[in-house]
Amino acid sequence: MAKVFNVGLIGCGHIAETYFRAHKYFNNFKITKCADINQNAANKCAKINKIKAVTIKELLSDTGIKIILNLTIPAAHYEVAKQALLNGKHVYSEKPLAINFQDGKKLIKLAKKKKLYVGNAPDTFLGGGSQKSRDLLDKKVIGKVIFGNAIFAYPGIQSYHPNPESWFAKKGGGPVVDMGPYYLTALVNLLGPAKEVLSQSEKGKETRVIGIGPKKGKKFKVMCPTTYFSTIKFLNGTVIRLTLSFDVISHLRNHIELYGDKGSMIVPDPNMFGGSVLISKKLGSTWKNFKTNKMTLGKINIKSQSSRANESPTNANYRGVGLSEMIKAIQTKKIHKCNGDLSLHVLSIIDSIHKSARKRKKQKISYLCKRPTIFTKQEIKSIIR
Repeated sequence: MAKVFNVGLIGCGHIAETYFRAHKYFNNFKITKCADINQNAANKCAKINKIKAVTIKELLSDTGIKIILNLTIPAAHYEVAKQALLNGKHVYSEKPLAINFQDGKKLIKLAKKKKLYVGNAPDTFLGGGSQKSRDLLDKKVIGKVIFGNAIFAYPGIQSYHPNPESWFAKKGGGPVVDMGPYYLTALVNLLGPAKEVLSQSEKGKETRVIGIGPKKGKKFKVMCPTTYFSTIKFLNGTVIRLTLSFDVISHLRNHIELYGDKGSMIVPDPNMFGGSVLISKKLGSTWKNFKTNKMTLGKINIKSQSSRANESPTNANYRGVGLSEMIKAIQTKKIHKCNGDLSLHVLSIIDSIHKSARKRKKQKISYLCKRPTIFTKQEIKSIIR
């Protein structure tokens, strides 16, 4: 029987629901207490999920809590994670690790000094779609990957989020901070670490209009670029053209395409856990479909229409697997897959994309990591209920 870790949740927003649902899938953690800067939000979360609401200070000092699950807004990720570590607790945060590279670096340094684990979303690369893609790449099914394209592009969240302003703020706003971690983490898992980037950015609109909630119809200023075009070169020589945008109404491009010297691959949505991998090895040939819906972390488990414009109506969602896998690594004294070094490398790419766009110059990636190891069936089985 797996040992169950008591987890304390800080940040009781919408994403918390997904982590409570993860109790159904994973056998080694239980969220037992919650806290939020807004006490009403904490009380509501506690009531819905039948747990105890406490203050942030009380949660951080609770000796029965081994891990802090940090689901605060990105601007608060660093400070909350830092306080968790200073209080002797492991921490697993939503993406990104921090909103600037220097804070992320300080966090990893502190964790190593305290001999504590830092885990970080996204964990979607542990799902069937990304792992099947990785397996096929490792088997050289399309040979050496030379080039590729990746795109996330939609109109922004102002139409369906009642408080969208932080996504368009001067610091911590924009699509690179919001959706970049999904694409960049998936690409690092598939190709290994990146070494340099060249970017340019644009602001699509000066103002946006809130489309839902008590502030519906209110205009607010856009304080950051909302579209980035980046060319990323990886240590293995692969060059990827990455588009991240809050300015596109709709498109029909694939999320990630990889072009090898023996064929081409379409990688499923890196914001999801499942999806089919498609392979073409000859011009004009039918794309071979490698389905993942029978893989443990690829089975469709969400069948209701998503409210997010960029999500498919039915999908595999196993968010929380990164937290569960980290707990298993703590128990076995191994390196976890959603580890701090990977997250800091991704944050370094994000930082370099922003710098390159501002300075109009190529930027070297300052912090490298090891490519994550493949998530084996045995490892998955050990944490699944």
